[in-house]
Amino acid sequence: MPSLNLAIARLINTGTDNFAIWVVKAPYPSGYVLHDCVWPVELTQVWQEWQQMFAGHSGLDIHPGSNQGQINPSPINLVAPPSGQTTSYSIRLMQYLGINLWRWVFDGPILGSLERSRGMAMGQRRRLRFRLEIRDPDLIALPWEIMQREPGQPAMSLSPDLLFSRTTSEVEALPYLRTDQTLNILLVLGHDDNLQLEQEAIILEQILEQRSFQGYAPCNVKTLLQPTPQELIQELETKAYNVFFYAGHGLPGPDGGLFLLRPGMTLNGIEIAQVLTRSGLKLAVFNACWGAQPASSHHQAIPASSMAEVLIRHGVPAVLGMRDQIADHESHSFIQAFTAALRSRKSIDEAVAEARQELLTLYKFNQPAWTLPVLYLHPDFDGELIKSFDEGVTEIPETVLPNLNSSIPQASLRSLSSGGETWVLRSGVTRIGRTKDNDIVIPEPSVSKRHAEILCRNTLTGTTPVRTYYLQDFSTYGTTWCLGPNGWQQILREEVPLQSGMQLKFGSSRGEIWQFVIEDS
Repeated sequence: MPSLNLAIARLINTGTDNFAIWVVKAPYPSGYVLHDCVWPVELTQVWQEWQQMFAGHSGLDIHPGSNQGQINPSPINLVAPPSGQTTSYSIRLMQYLGINLWRWVFDGPILGSLERSRGMAMGQRRRLRFRLEIRDPDLIALPWEIMQREPGQPAMSLSPDLLFSRTTSEVEALPYLRTDQTLNILLVLGHDDNLQLEQEAIILEQILEQRSFQGYAPCNVKTLLQPTPQELIQELETKAYNVFFYAGHGLPGPDGGLFLLRPGMTLNGIEIAQVLTRSGLKLAVFNACWGAQPASSHHQAIPASSMAEVLIRHGVPAVLGMRDQIADHESHSFIQAFTAALRSRKSIDEAVAEARQELLTLYKFNQPAWTLPVLYLHPDFDGELIKSFDEGVTEIPETVLPNLNSSIPQASLRSLSSGGETWVLRSGVTRIGRTKDNDIVIPEPSVSKRHAEILCRNTLTGTTPVRTYYLQDFSTYGTTWCLGPNGWQQILREEVPLQSGMQLKFGSSRGEIWQFVIEDS
């Protein structure tokens, strides 16, 4: 799926609120553009108005620059609404903040890169995957999900042709991720004075295990009520879960917040991140207040302090948290729609978009419910939680149809260096990288720990088995090379089909040459 990643960072030592906005990843080579801009004082004013109306906590300030204090009346005259007109006022406030955030981000070359990327995705009949990286802690708490180009147009997180999520580039490498056919959820209910735990457990289990429809993936839920840290760790390390779901009370804190498992027993974000990355989970969902909100000191955000940021930085592939307080009935509506989308084999960002739309439909545009879920995706994660339906029906299981597989020629990757090795490729995924946990190990400094994968897909053409191979680049700097008619070309985080005889390089452009070969080709 085509992706466009943007980063926003404050320029230091400038004396004003100067920021840089640039494209970190684009689906075409000339899309990597940069734009310098100044944070407008009007946005600070509207953000303060937003917090007074919608925030369930003390406000977070945007660090003042030299032009602070020169706030002029905003074009929509954001003043306290007359009695009985709060609905109209909240709609205008929501829309005004969303439009002005859009106009600040998508200016000049940034807008051009978005439009061309969007056009390329539409040409492929796919959605554009848009990921936003906020590197300045003062801007983390802003509701970027509500960015809206014009009145009457959908917010970015509700767009039918775009999938919105947040990310960060300061991450640990992804662990090995299993390919699953089933949604395996560990549901943890921690201490919360406002929850009747047994009743809440029954409600959540019913939502998560809602009856299956044709095409739905199976779902298994294991529930832990107020576990000790040791019980939680043991469960995660001894069973294979792909989703961790926490419901309970959370508090903001500099180490990723605190989660109350039972009275007097807590885990902070860093501690729980260590356990989740070791267990190979793909998705962590926190149905607790403040999960995507940074901690603060004297109304100033503490860098990299939100639970979502801490978990992503430690290598958890996907984290979903709430930016602010969410009512129980709102969270139940979101969870029901979100889980149904996941079980229909949607990617995680697609499922969040569907569930967000459900919140908007049920609780209206001018209420904050649909703006509260914040999804962070690891920059190297494609968002796939369980195997897609198409893959599931086209794959030929080797244990069921051995006679077909025996008739398919074998593929290998062989080094063209003198005395080089030959590696037989697996029937599913063959992982290539520098470390020993890969299937093909290339111990060169220029090769990433998890550098690339060769995917094998089995299909039937009539009754004839057909096996096709694709190369997917995952390297840190896009240093996978393929020899084409015009010489060696880089494969930049994309998937390319392999033909027998193709020559490849991993790491340095002057490195070892490998050849992909299919027998009898």
